[in-house]
Amino acid sequence: MQRPAASLTRRTLLQAGTATFLAGLARPHASLAATNSGTAPGFGRAKHCILVYLLGGPPQIDMWDMKPDAPAEIRGPFKSITSLVAGMRFCEHLPKLAAQAGDLALLNSVTYPNNDHPFMIYTTLTGRESRVPLGANTVLPPSRSDDPHLGAVISKFKHARQGVPGYVAIPEVQVRKLQTPVSGGGRAGLLGAAYDPLAINDDPTIAPQGLSLPEHTRGERFERRQQLLAVLDGHAARSAAMHDYQAFRQSAAGLVTASEAMFALERESAQTHDAYGRHRFGQSMLLARRLVEHGVSFVGVHFNHMTRCDGWDTHKENFPALKDELLPLLDQGLSALLVDLRQRGLLDDTLVVTMGEFGRTPKVNADGGRDHWGYCSSVLLAGGGVRGGNIVGASDSICAYPSDTPVSPADVVASVYHTFGLTPDTLMHDPLGRPLAISEGRPIRQLF
Repeated sequence: MQRPAASLTRRTLLQAGTATFLAGLARPHASLAATNSGTAPGFGRAKHCILVYLLGGPPQIDMWDMKPDAPAEIRGPFKSITSLVAGMRFCEHLPKLAAQAGDLALLNSVTYPNNDHPFMIYTTLTGRESRVPLGANTVLPPSRSDDPHLGAVISKFKHARQGVPGYVAIPEVQVRKLQTPVSGGGRAGLLGAAYDPLAINDDPTIAPQGLSLPEHTRGERFERRQQLLAVLDGHAARSAAMHDYQAFRQSAAGLVTASEAMFALERESAQTHDAYGRHRFGQSMLLARRLVEHGVSFVGVHFNHMTRCDGWDTHKENFPALKDELLPLLDQGLSALLVDLRQRGLLDDTLVVTMGEFGRTPKVNADGGRDHWGYCSSVLLAGGGVRGGNIVGASDSICAYPSDTPVSPADVVASVYHTFGLTPDTLMHDPLGRPLAISEGRPIRQLF
């Protein structure tokens, strides 16, 4: 008798079992993570994300997890100031952020046992361990075998606006001291070049090269050229390659048109420029607001430009660098962004995340600096479904280790995905079609 078409053969059972087994390996925390993801507050609230990534490692003990009762060699010279939120205190050099505490969530218990720049950049931006061994301090250039930057994942699964990039990097992630043009974990990796960021690696007040049309081809002439190409395309062979080419060209043409509005910082008022700060960081933050306003899903402001130290890598002169440059830049640019987003009605669906690859040592070193410290760091969040006026987790008396609610970088990444309506067990696939869960972490419920 003929076997019914719907019945299972031994081969199909084996194939199904193998696929299930592989998917299970790819998502070790999926069953636990997905239990309440779809019903927890904040799920799917965000439509955009601005990541303010403080490369080098910001010293949370000198910013927003201060220890005024610790010995002098721990607490440093800065004083803390109160905010409208009980228990949420900020450094005296962050007064504008302190005034907005009601919109902020402070996560004080992120921990990971590694103090290496490339390793932790990769780990915090992808949510997965770097391939580089612990403590190697090895140059890690990007490759197609990398796990994707969280901006690339959001671009793939949640970006909807045609003709606008899903992920923009201002600039790309970079570790200058290691002479790495772009750090591993900063691009789309295994998701492919289509999800790499549009990189703004130079002056943020100038549109990227190739996105500005010459004067003689703007307006109607550019539109006529597009129409002529469409006619010619209509006579071309209908191959898959041709279809992909046409889609890519149409997307590029749309981006050129859209860029005239997205990157036109000169259209902003002098008052707005002054509010953000007429420095590279402030103007990068202003550009980030314009980008999300025009439909970009993810903007990574990777703060890696030169200051008196090496960005936030304050191994020496920690306190002069913070007081004279780093904290005023951050206070002005980040607070202006939050005010601007709120006034424009964008904060509710725009998640703003401020963090670095790790924190810094509790004890001040002989050069007046603080060294790398992955065992305890902080993340500041606002908007996008995050509950403001909220402190999650705590560090011990000297800011060395979490004393309550320890979470991992993978949990932070999973929490960002949660705000976009993505559960950790959502599957992406590498170029060979092998499945991989987007996250090994779990959303931090107390943030929402």
